[in-house]
Amino acid sequence: MIASFPRLVEEFDYCLPEELIAQYPASERTESRLLRLSSTEMVDGVFSDVLNLLQPHDCLVVNDTRVIKARLFATKLTGGQVEIMLDRLLNAREVLAMLRASKAPKIGSVLQLQEHTAQVLDRHSDQYRLRFSTDVLPLLETQGTVPLPPYIRHVPQEQDLQRYQTVYAAADKPGAVAAPTAGLHFDEALLAAIKAKGVKLAQVTLHVGAGTFAPVRATEISKHIMHSEWFSVPLATVEAIKAAKAAGGRCVAVGTTSVRALESAALGGDLQAVSGDTSIFITPGFQFNVVDALITNFHLPKSTLLMLVSAFAGSEPIRQAYAHAIAQRYRFFSYGDAMWLDKNQDNSRA
Repeated sequence: MIASFPRLVEEFDYCLPEELIAQYPASERTESRLLRLSSTEMVDGVFSDVLNLLQPHDCLVVNDTRVIKARLFATKLTGGQVEIMLDRLLNAREVLAMLRASKAPKIGSVLQLQEHTAQVLDRHSDQYRLRFSTDVLPLLETQGTVPLPPYIRHVPQEQDLQRYQTVYAAADKPGAVAAPTAGLHFDEALLAAIKAKGVKLAQVTLHVGAGTFAPVRATEISKHIMHSEWFSVPLATVEAIKAAKAAGGRCVAVGTTSVRALESAALGGDLQAVSGDTSIFITPGFQFNVVDALITNFHLPKSTLLMLVSAFAGSEPIRQAYAHAIAQRYRFFSYGDAMWLDKNQDNSRA
């Protein structure tokens, strides 16, 4: 029997009570709830259960990107206010960004940021290419704010500086404008216990772009144009995953960003060390070559991330799991609770 996969974006819609959108993180990172979904069962638990779900010889792959303070506020020479949301660092002084203003700035116009400026060089669709008069990263540290997602209503606070960043974010890997949120549930003690159990910890880097929040405007999945993000899968990670599988272990990815990086590096069938851009769009019917289990948060209705987890665990199982999570009052999205998903080996259950 040939599996039939969803084709329409509306098939990934669901109704979420607004009060289940987490506005703040749990008091401790590992105190979030965890819903485990496998081919045979659905189990409610807590995030620290991850320690028991991982087995010796498994390889746990995390995204070590560091979130930058990607939101800036500027003024046009005419006096109008402009919000700059960085999407991607191009070099020390140039970025791609989305701008919010009462009237779109023209190409060539100059935006004032206290003692520095940003010039609009070009525009493509909703992305602007900007050149700053100073290096961008130091400027963001002094003038930028934490780029909390639009569904989090509070103004960024001091705790967001720590909690909207994974504990393993690498100091030399700045570039994400949104957190790889599945990783927010890990603390140093849990990671130490995981390593002590014999689980190998490996890293990939994928700088999450602002496109992760962009709505899918197409009616059919096949018509959606996926945003591009920079990623890297180092040789050490490739070797760690292959060694784990040779020893009977699994590749367990932390977050959809880790999945996108790993599967982008294995589109030819065999996992390779690679760096570059990826616009991989994972939807039901996708053939996974690397990842065996996935730790992830709950994703927005009709989002590309919901399509990815549906491809991984099966569309109908995911629908049932989300209905269960809503009924059980799980907390959703970036600061919300988590899921453990085993890969669905039976495509007929798509």
